[in-house]
Amino acid sequence: MSELKFPEGFYWGTATSAYQIEGAWNEDGKGQSIWDTYAHTPGKMKNGETGDVANDSYHRYREDIGVMRSIGANAYRFSIAWPRIFPQGTGAPNPKGLDYYSRLVDELVGAGIAPFPTLYHWDLPQALQDKGGWQSRDTAKAFGDYAGYVAEKLGDRVRHFFTINEFRSFVDGGHHGFDVAVPGGTMTVSIAPGLKLPPQEHNQVRHHAVLGHGLAVQAIRARGPKGTKVGPAEVIEVGVPMIESREHIKAAEAATRERNAPFLTVMLEGRYTDAYLKNAGKDAPRFTDDDLTIISSPLDFVGINVYRPTAYVMAADNGRGWREIPFAKGHPKMSASWHTVGPEALYWAPRFVQSLWKAKEIFITENGCATQDVVADDGMVYDTDRIMFLRSCLTELQRATADGVPVKGYFQWSTMDNLEWTAGFSNRYGLVYVDFATQKRTPKLSATFFREAATRNAVV
Repeated sequence: MSELKFPEGFYWGTATSAYQIEGAWNEDGKGQSIWDTYAHTPGKMKNGETGDVANDSYHRYREDIGVMRSIGANAYRFSIAWPRIFPQGTGAPNPKGLDYYSRLVDELVGAGIAPFPTLYHWDLPQALQDKGGWQSRDTAKAFGDYAGYVAEKLGDRVRHFFTINEFRSFVDGGHHGFDVAVPGGTMTVSIAPGLKLPPQEHNQVRHHAVLGHGLAVQAIRARGPKGTKVGPAEVIEVGVPMIESREHIKAAEAATRERNAPFLTVMLEGRYTDAYLKNAGKDAPRFTDDDLTIISSPLDFVGINVYRPTAYVMAADNGRGWREIPFAKGHPKMSASWHTVGPEALYWAPRFVQSLWKAKEIFITENGCATQDVVADDGMVYDTDRIMFLRSCLTELQRATADGVPVKGYFQWSTMDNLEWTAGFSNRYGLVYVDFATQKRTPKLSATFFREAATRNAVV
């Protein structure tokens, strides 16, 4: 059999976020975050579950890095909890918080695993939320200051920083709520801080988030060592051509550009699209030319989270040149109700990032699926559905690299089962099974699959 190989030097990583795995929510001087507040609010979390302990990775990080090494990962994408570093969001830093991440980075480097920290994975310091949160322009400035401080302190060992994870999710889901197309209808997503702002205020939060990203890029450039690389980790809204022909591919590319107008498009083009501003009308965000210059600060790479097609697209004679095809009621999905299956998104998402915005380097910063995992009598977890999903996605991603798309690495979500936000512990995404009562870690069959793929640098 001929192997479907990935480029030499490809990163095989796994990913997590601070609130979902660390626990230790009020230890060693950490400030409260909006997720601490939200999870402690009755009725917000499934079964009342919280991240107070989660995977207890704050205390078990050495064990977890050992597990990562055993399953073949050579990179780890984790997030830094802003309120561990600055408990009030600004002001005096917390030395114990910085020390934890310094020890984590040292342990990763010692294990031969490249650290890829994300500076913001939704856990805004509650102290800043009390002052307006992302509705305030001051939060964007505070984020830039925090990012620069972390780059200065960890940049001697960290070569890649992601600024912000999934702008759309925390902005739209946290400040207005949004609907996701699923087979047979839609589902609504709402997360911390749980606001439902009117359109203009919501659009202004979008603007402040990308402004914060730009200020962070500039601060990392100014305060990190020379050669430090930086980019975002956005959940791209990708239009997949229903039929792979020139006209439908062009239509899907146009749809992808427009669907990402408030986030990736403005970051990579330095302007909001005409259609976005026209549709927003009087509710468009207020901004200056200087803002757009900051937002579009040059990047070293673009990180994209890709789980599914946002929509299937066909060419249309309707003024904009494209139309979306609804998912059939019987379209296959994974365990999570929102997770429509469409592995071809792993081809088209990075390809369009290249063709639209000429990205020099691209990372798949998240890809994975929830499955209904159980431990068998022999102690194994036979997650054949996850392996089917991953093999299909990696086949499409390898196709992209073979076509010259500059994908430099892949991060599987997630390293291990963890708190999946408002779904609590019920949605298991990990390559490693976690018994949350005992904190025992058990690699699943998919971990064996991942190790083989990483070892051979190929689809297996």
